[in-house]
Amino acid sequence: MTVAVRVIPCLDVDDGRVVKGVHFEDLRDVGDPVTMARRYDAEGADELTFLDITASRERRDTVLDVVRRTAEQVFIPLTVGGGVRRADDVDLLLRAGADKVAVNTGAIERPRLVADIAERFGSQVLVLSVDARRSASTSSGFEVTTHGGSVGTGIDALQWAASGTSLGAGEILLNAMDADGTQNGFDLALIAAVRAVVGVPVVASGGAGAAKHFPPAVAAGADAVLAASVFHFGTVSVADVKAELAADGHPVR
Repeated sequence: MTVAVRVIPCLDVDDGRVVKGVHFEDLRDVGDPVTMARRYDAEGADELTFLDITASRERRDTVLDVVRRTAEQVFIPLTVGGGVRRADDVDLLLRAGADKVAVNTGAIERPRLVADIAERFGSQVLVLSVDARRSASTSSGFEVTTHGGSVGTGIDALQWAASGTSLGAGEILLNAMDADGTQNGFDLALIAAVRAVVGVPVVASGGAGAAKHFPPAVAAGADAVLAASVFHFGTVSVADVKAELAADGHPVR
């Protein structure tokens, strides 16, 4: 059975507001997450991702109240990430309305966290968020970053993606940090490279600037496509992306 490509708007949240920048810098306020979630649900988004982008940097938990109010507005799967350092954090987020939980910095600091979450809640709940950028210091040419892309780790992104799935992650949220916010298109080489080493679904993120950018990401190996700026600012709609994917021969819902 052919699986439909998922189209996922992303809410990057800082201090309870949706923000957007370039390479996670020069952030500007673009709206209320609760209102925007309701809009994307109505527009036909397949899922929604909510990332508290400063939680790890500030060593604090994700804002549960905002998650709860956002979850109440949508009838599609909601992935929440940011500041998850313990399996108990996942429990709190699921109780607040999340369907899946993304981990990044906490898992790099303690890889056992991935297995802890998968064993307690199941792999289907766990998304490994991989913020990757080009680096000559790794064998694959891609390095994992943390804290919203601001800190390099020296860890090979492909090896980490493969390791994370072997520990129990059920999905990879692949954020191309070099492309983030540039609207020049997805990092196709990165998508293809990660696709080659993992057997779980890959969500491609970073760089979308037009509807035409989405089909190549799927052709490169993405099972789902995620974007923020182009949706937030009305450059393209969820329907535009689905039409472009369908025209290129990719099944959509």
